[in-house]
Amino acid sequence: MTRPLVLGHRGASGYRPELTDGALRLAAQQGADGIEIDVVPTRDGRLAVRHDALLAPTTDADAVLGPQARVDRVDWEDVQRLRARERFPLLRPASAALDGREPVLVLPDVVALAEELDVLLVVEIKDAAGLARQRLDPAPLVARDLDGARCRIVLESFEKTPLDALADLGHPIVYLLDAEGSAPDEPARTYAEELADPDGLDRFAGVSLSTATVHAALVDRLHAAGLEVWTWTLRPENAFLPPRYRLGTDPAAHGDWRAHWGALLDAGVDAVFADHPDLAIALRDGR
Repeated sequence: MTRPLVLGHRGASGYRPELTDGALRLAAQQGADGIEIDVVPTRDGRLAVRHDALLAPTTDADAVLGPQARVDRVDWEDVQRLRARERFPLLRPASAALDGREPVLVLPDVVALAEELDVLLVVEIKDAAGLARQRLDPAPLVARDLDGARCRIVLESFEKTPLDALADLGHPIVYLLDAEGSAPDEPARTYAEELADPDGLDRFAGVSLSTATVHAALVDRLHAAGLEVWTWTLRPENAFLPPRYRLGTDPAAHGDWRAHWGALLDAGVDAVFADHPDLAIALRDGR
């Protein structure tokens, strides 16, 4: 059985507002092997560290820029005015108590942080095809901001085009797959076709699958094709667990996450993304 990497999903986002300096540092302090971030370009070409183009779910943009403000339609000067907030305040009130304290980061900030903390940095590229139509193709911006980086880096996306464009940088490439398949405006085989013929993914270091997809036979098949298998996202709250692992009716309470996550480890995955890295590390290291 492999000893999978534990990657802080948007940092230790179960304890701090996601993708903030505090969340990313806490993940490293808890022992995470790496930190995972998402990047979206601003209108003037800065790569903001956000999961969504829409800013209101995770910042105070509704009060500062308006509820429909988007990263790709404002300048970095505007984004700098914002402060982060918890995505799931009813489920994670302790994290929500930290709302309003930390600014939005840009990719060079996190590169410097990963170098300081000596952790793997996983960078997810969002909506490349749509952004390219706005003349905001994120691939060259990522290449620009990673130039000279001294930390270990993995690049990932649900779209193959930006991954192909960045392959010459020499960083391992992980292809994200889920039951929805690839970006609708990017020619691609279906999800089922991709997994039925993993030899077609041989230019990637691995694939990243949702926890609902992972099972031992699939992992074995992908391993046989020379691919690592990563999975997302480990979250302990009932609200995010499959029904059979929920305990009680409180969506914020922790369910039987040990059994659920343990089944993923038993399947032989090579890396897990976790909102609570400390829980995932304790489970992994105790097995």
